[in-house]
Amino acid sequence: MHLSLGTTPTVQQTMIFDHVVPDEVNRAVEVRRSAAGKPINVARVLHTLGDPAMVCVPLGGDTGRFILADFVASGIAHDCVESPHPTRTCVTVVDRKAATVTELVEEHSPLAGQTPGQLLAILTKHLPHCRSVILSGTVAPGAGDDFYADCCRAAVAASVPVILDAHGQPLLRALSFHPLIVKPNRAELASMFGTQINDDASLRHAMIDLVRRGAQWAIITMGRNGAVASDGKTSWKIPALEVPAISPIGSGDAFSAGLASGLAAGRDIPQSCLLAAACAAANTLVPGAGFLRLEDVHRLEPLARIQKW
Repeated sequence: MHLSLGTTPTVQQTMIFDHVVPDEVNRAVEVRRSAAGKPINVARVLHTLGDPAMVCVPLGGDTGRFILADFVASGIAHDCVESPHPTRTCVTVVDRKAATVTELVEEHSPLAGQTPGQLLAILTKHLPHCRSVILSGTVAPGAGDDFYADCCRAAVAASVPVILDAHGQPLLRALSFHPLIVKPNRAELASMFGTQINDDASLRHAMIDLVRRGAQWAIITMGRNGAVASDGKTSWKIPALEVPAISPIGSGDAFSAGLASGLAAGRDIPQSCLLAAACAAANTLVPGAGFLRLEDVHRLEPLARIQKW
C-alpha cells in the first residue's frame, strides 16, 4: 500500500466554458465537482493504476463529508482526521476558445492544535504496511514548518521511501532525513533559493544543491517543458508528451503517483519517470484533477522519452 498524506485537501469544482467574457454572465457547458488537493489527486491516480493507496488528510464540515462520500464512491481507501473547520473549495475555470485554465484558490484554514499530531499518528500506524509515503502540498497554517520533517523521520525509521512534493522551509527542513525524491516545480525551486533559474546551468546547480542538502534524488517539474531529474551525479531530461490537453491541473500529482507506482514495480527512478510522464499527460486529457484513463497511460507510456543531460 502507498500512503498519500497532506494537510490541504479541497473540493474542486471544474467549470468548462466555450468562451469566458469578462463582466458578462457566463454559463458553463460542463461542471465537475470532486474531492481534490494534491494528496487526494495522488491517491486517486494510484487507485486508477491498480496500486492500493490510502489517503490521509484533515476534513471538516459539509465539504469534508462530500469528500468522504467521494472516497467511498470511488473506492479510495482513507484514514482521515476530523477538523473543526469546513474543508475549502477551489474552482478551475476552463475557457475552450482562449485555451486557458484559471485557478480560483481558497486558502486553507489553520489546523486545530491537535491535528498535525493526529496525522503523524496515522502515518506511523500505517508505516508497517506501506510501500511508499507520498507527502504533498502546501503545509496548512498551524502545522508548522517541521511537519514534513517529522513525517520523513518516521518513514525513514521504518525504512519506507518518501516522495516529497513540497517547497520552502517544509521541504528544506525535511532534507536532513534523506527523502528518496523531492519534487518541487521550477518556480518553487527558484523561490526557495531566492534566485532566478532561467537557464540549464542554474537549474542543474539548484538540483545538485538539493541533493547536497540531503535529498537522494531531485526531480523538478516544468509543465509544458517536461521535467528534469538528478541524483547529484547524473542528470536526466524527461520531455513532456504532446497531447490535446484540456487542463493541466493535477498533472504534477499524477507524475508523483506514476513515480510511486513505477518504483513499487521494481523500476529504477529514471525508468519510473517514463510512467510518471505518461500519467501527467493522461491527466490533462480529462477534466478535473487526478482523473485519467488507464488506456491513455498505456498508449502514452511507449511515447515517453528520457535522456541524459
